[in-house]
Amino acid sequence: MPAAESLRDQQFQLASHIRDPDNAPPPPGIEERRLAIYRDLFYSSLQGLLAGNFPVIRKLLGDDGWHALVRDFYREHRCTTPLFPELPREFIQYVQARAEAGRGDKPWLLELAHYEWVELALDLSEANPADVLHDAEGDLLAGEPLLSPLAWPLAYAWPVQRLSVEFQPELAPDAATFLLVQRDANYKVRFNELSPLSFRLLQRLADEPGLTGREQLLALAGEALSPDPDAFLTLGHDMLRQFLASGVILGTRIP
Repeated sequence: MPAAESLRDQQFQLASHIRDPDNAPPPPGIEERRLAIYRDLFYSSLQGLLAGNFPVIRKLLGDDGWHALVRDFYREHRCTTPLFPELPREFIQYVQARAEAGRGDKPWLLELAHYEWVELALDLSEANPADVLHDAEGDLLAGEPLLSPLAWPLAYAWPVQRLSVEFQPELAPDAATFLLVQRDANYKVRFNELSPLSFRLLQRLADEPGLTGREQLLALAGEALSPDPDAFLTLGHDMLRQFLASGVILGTRIP
């Protein structure tokens, strides 16, 4: 066998052993002490990075549960990126695959993982509201309100922001949890709870950006079966102005 192919095979065998030392034997001729150094170095680096990004999951699962989950991820998942900041996203994909396979994880684990990841994702986002063409003084009813790329409305079946060691429900509540995650001008990421109506308004702005504020609100009034669309329009206009003042809405779209 050519030397290059032999080296490649040894590297793959070593990588398999480091990921799964119980079931994958190492290449022959490597001292166990050296193998132990590699195993500990690689796993500790990965575990430490994930623990920093998912501290709530780390705490709720406890030492045994957390390390079992990370070792499963390390052994089973094949990442599609070499970038360390993308590893938390890969972890979420793995947790989702486990949920779909019915691996018996906590029912809120996937949503909690996403909730914890969002802060990192928004913190690292390169989006800049200043790069988005908009009129900050535009008419929010006659124009098309423009959602900031740094303001994300989120909906969860589980109350992810309340989960703790003392509060780990087995059944999801009847009402969903609506949150707004936003990065301000000082690069501070903040989470705030939204009412169902506020969430739906922001969701509509994201999903149907070509409608005017008036059209959005009247459509929302129809969804809510409001008996007084004019009063609803006044209330909705106030909501739009509040979102504008807090930077959630940038203004109106400039064609």
